[in-house]
Amino acid sequence: MTTREIAGFAAAYPELDYAAIDYDYLHAVSQEMVPFAQRVGTLVTEISADRAVVEIPADDSVRNHMGTVHAGALFTAADIAGAAAFVGAAAARLFTIERLVLRGGTASYRKPAVGRIRAVATVDQRDVADVLGAVAGGRFELAGKALLLDDNDVVVAKFTFDYICDVTGAEADR
Repeated sequence: MTTREIAGFAAAYPELDYAAIDYDYLHAVSQEMVPFAQRVGTLVTEISADRAVVEIPADDSVRNHMGTVHAGALFTAADIAGAAAFVGAAAARLFTIERLVLRGGTASYRKPAVGRIRAVATVDQRDVADVLGAVAGGRFELAGKALLLDDNDVVVAKFTFDYICDVTGAEADR
């Protein structure tokens, strides 16, 4: 295992071995990281280098007065999935990440969200490549998206996200 002094964004994952990424570890830590997510009841079910999935269980506590999943719960799941997708995509160099901040987003609600909902998120791999290739500290813009699907794989909502990522750069490799 490679050891480094870890600060910033990566401090949340202190046991991560950057030479052999353990996505199960990233998944377990990410599940516990956001107290609001626990309050809403979202579950991080997958983190990989390609995507992240967050589930909203079919539960009365997330339904609105019309019996559909509340828009706030949908946004929460999409937001967490987007950040988790970045964690998975940038895992090998998380130690260089000072912060990832959501700057803005759009939501498009397509169908009534009923039952269990899954937010499947990705980040733009070209943007991630810029972050991973940084040789000096700096600020990077990243784009992400999340599709929210019901149990029949019908898209109930689409989200796009704009992130800002501050990177310490190659000197963190020492």
